[in-house]
Amino acid sequence: MDVRPQLIDALSALRDRVAAVRLPLPLPGAPRARQTRAELLAQLDDYLVPRLKEPDAPLLAVIGGSTGAGKSTLVNSLVGRRVSEAGVLRPTTRTPVLVCHPDDHHWFAGMRVLPQLTRVWTPQDADGDGDGVEERTLRVVTADTLPPGLAVLDAPDIDSLVVESRELAAELICAADVWVMVTTASRYADAVPWHLLRTAKEYDATLVTVLDRVPHQVINEVSRQYEALLVRAGLGDVPRFTIPELPESTGGGSGLLPDTAVAPLRAWLAHRALDPAARQQAVGRTAAGVIDSLNARMPELAAAVAAQYAAAVRLTGAVQAAYEQEGERVRRELGRGAVLAGDARTRWRGYPRDCSATELLDSLVESLTALLQCAVAAADEHVREAWRREPAAGALMGEGDGGGSGARTSAPDRETGERIGMAVRRWRRVLEELAEDEVRRADRAAAPDAETAAALLAAALLGGRRTRSAGERLAELLGAQGALRLRDRGGELVTTYIDRVLQEERTRRLAPLRALDVTPEPQAELIAALSLLQKER
Repeated sequence: MDVRPQLIDALSALRDRVAAVRLPLPLPGAPRARQTRAELLAQLDDYLVPRLKEPDAPLLAVIGGSTGAGKSTLVNSLVGRRVSEAGVLRPTTRTPVLVCHPDDHHWFAGMRVLPQLTRVWTPQDADGDGDGVEERTLRVVTADTLPPGLAVLDAPDIDSLVVESRELAAELICAADVWVMVTTASRYADAVPWHLLRTAKEYDATLVTVLDRVPHQVINEVSRQYEALLVRAGLGDVPRFTIPELPESTGGGSGLLPDTAVAPLRAWLAHRALDPAARQQAVGRTAAGVIDSLNARMPELAAAVAAQYAAAVRLTGAVQAAYEQEGERVRRELGRGAVLAGDARTRWRGYPRDCSATELLDSLVESLTALLQCAVAAADEHVREAWRREPAAGALMGEGDGGGSGARTSAPDRETGERIGMAVRRWRRVLEELAEDEVRRADRAAAPDAETAAALLAAALLGGRRTRSAGERLAELLGAQGALRLRDRGGELVTTYIDRVLQEERTRRLAPLRALDVTPEPQAELIAALSLLQKER
């Protein structure tokens, strides 16, 4: 355990890169990747970095297993008194209990390991009643019946019905120098304990198994079957301890097992803690196994990050393509005079005899607003169709949020319609200001009416060939040069505002995705951190 500072620095840097990973999109492999990230952080924060920094800290054996396996009774029996609450009501153990020798208390009183858990200290002469202790706490108990240099931790059930308890159990196991997996004669073939065993094998952790509550009449047969399963799984060299079914392990499970039942396991653990060679082997194997496992787990996490970014790019591309498509369609519609329809067309036909300039301008503004609203609705529909084919879009397909954050299938909501209407009204005001400026510049004996010039300009810009005469009337009012100048400036203004409306709505649709901050950098940073660790090792 003579570790160079550079290796610890490389591990700390790698830990920071793992902590920076975000996997917000609901891709098929995301749950597993999030679990991998959580396990990596737990092992780096709670075990590997603290262990390498302080190799002389006590050996930590975490007692893990499924509901009703008898973990708390086993811990109580190893210690020789009740330090952890046991009982028939499951799950019993929710607040983890760590037992150590009084001389080792300082190692666990601080935040060296399991820094996310608040410490609650129980004096040596107190019992194991944990009532009133909150979750996310670690109850530290001292007992001089344990040898110095050894700590035992009673973890929550790994298959607890309480999600928080399951997650905490996984964190605690990741902090162990020695994994003690407890199962029973009736459940030794269940999937849950075997998942824990395979995980320990994957990390090459120092592992020991306890087959608990085995009826005397079948103890040899069950032991042979369990051994055969271990051998088949490549775990034949794992130390195995068998505890028979005893009155103390049933009927409430609050008693202590006879010392003879737990003496072999206690001796095995004490040997690992007190014998320098055995300790070095146990700690070194687990630490090296975790480091070796990074060679496969880090690229897997990096691949998950890359998948997130690829999905974000596809989702973003779908929005951009939809709005670009609708932008092109709007420009084509303007070119063929689609705005001059319905009331706007009627007003134009009646102008100037039966319709004023203001009324004509009002109808053109309303028609342009409707065209843009339809374009946004169509773009949103295209987005939704594309996103339906993307599993990653599940969290972004909000309906009826009122803020335009999701891709909708119907007409724009009220706020979207109001935004578009406001933008078109701003365009109208700027257009009127352009017309007023040009009217002031016109060298005419009788100054033309600015509202008339603005209405004719809007008709010429939005009506296509149908309003060719509007340009001619505008030239009569302002002169050919003034009318041409006004139409050029007005045309640029139309393009600018249409692009602005569509860009703002597109940006709103992308806002929830961009808020997730899915970028490609973490993938490269993970691989670079792993490369640095491999170099330093």
